[in-house]
Amino acid sequence: MLNILVTGSNGQLGNEIRQLSADFVDYHFIFTDVAELDITKKTTVNNFVSHHAIDVIINAAAYTAVDKAETEPDIADLINGTAVGILAAAALKYNALLVHVSTDYVFSGKAHQPICEDDPTAPDGAYARSKLLGEQLILQENGKAVILRTSWLYSEFGGNFVKSMLKYGRERDQLKVVFDQIGSPTYARDLAKTILQLIPKWQEYKTPEVFHYSNEGVASWYDFTKAIHEIAGISCKVLPIETKDYPLPAKRPFYSVMNKDKIKKEFNLEIPYWRDSLKECIARIEK
Repeated sequence: MLNILVTGSNGQLGNEIRQLSADFVDYHFIFTDVAELDITKKTTVNNFVSHHAIDVIINAAAYTAVDKAETEPDIADLINGTAVGILAAAALKYNALLVHVSTDYVFSGKAHQPICEDDPTAPDGAYARSKLLGEQLILQENGKAVILRTSWLYSEFGGNFVKSMLKYGRERDQLKVVFDQIGSPTYARDLAKTILQLIPKWQEYKTPEVFHYSNEGVASWYDFTKAIHEIAGISCKVLPIETKDYPLPAKRPFYSVMNKDKIKKEFNLEIPYWRDSLKECIARIEK
């Protein structure tokens, strides 16, 4: 029986792991959020990992307010950076595996072909820099760890793009959505399932590995919105606009499609197509 600590368990990914936990009978899950475990406190984290004999830490905790991070970069750095380093050090000390979820934002967004794990990082913005800091601190510890970069995460839980577009699509006659940012939507349930399935293989690692995971296929936010409305039977008119016509405090990557060959080949993994997963998620939201 593996003791698995899930941090940030009230978020999208944490909630999906919680839902799937009953299917993994060889795992004993300990779900925490900030009220149960403050991951920014080194002594607290070490005591918790030691006391519960933790074998695996899945770090689903993150500061995700991309625009707000521009005005409070220290908080973003603390949660997405410093705290990740604390978890990595604790995992190394107690011989646990750390699985950390990172983001496409660590790249510049100026690529023209799918981004590989070892392509140069170039974060643009406080949130992006804080996420890269977390990755760097894991690599510095050089312990048993997996950095899993994902993109455009959504689920039936919490606030996310899919739920917003369902809501606004039903409330408004038309919506304007950017069409010049390209990426791969990712259903948090698919990500959670992959993590839980691969833990036994990842436990064999001695040093950190980096993988990319998103659903298959690509879309713009405009395409994504059109698909959401089509699947949900919403008739709202969606108009394509450029990023410059919808300015936000933090820059978004224009292209963040990630190459997933490494994780697919190494584990013979089949990743669902984004529209298929979107249908499943919307069915869960609307049941």
